[in-house]
Amino acid sequence: MATIANKDNFKEKITGPLTIVDFWAPWCGPCKTMNPVMEQLEKKYGDRIKFVKYNIDNQTEIPQQYKVYSIPSLVVFRDGVGKEKVTGVYPFDKLDHYLQRQLAK
Repeated sequence: MATIANKDNFKEKITGPLTIVDFWAPWCGPCKTMNPVMEQLEKKYGDRIKFVKYNIDNQTEIPQQYKVYSIPSLVVFRDGVGKEKVTGVYPFDKLDHYLQRQLAK
């Protein structure tokens, strides 16, 4: 299961070689659509990629810092630094390919 982040522990949670932060909200329909996809990806890559969830309703400063204005958004962090952002709903195959490319970098 993905680690839950909040404003107090965010920097700690994004440390590591490769972390994917899923910015979401409980009322967001597309976010609910992405939940099973993210769970599948975490099962496949959980030993190589850290998966973190951040509920944007809890605090907006961090999402704004990473220019998350729409959800669902996935932000890729390498060694605690935000590198890329993907916004919207994607099928498993497309995100699977994307994560394979991230691991190859």
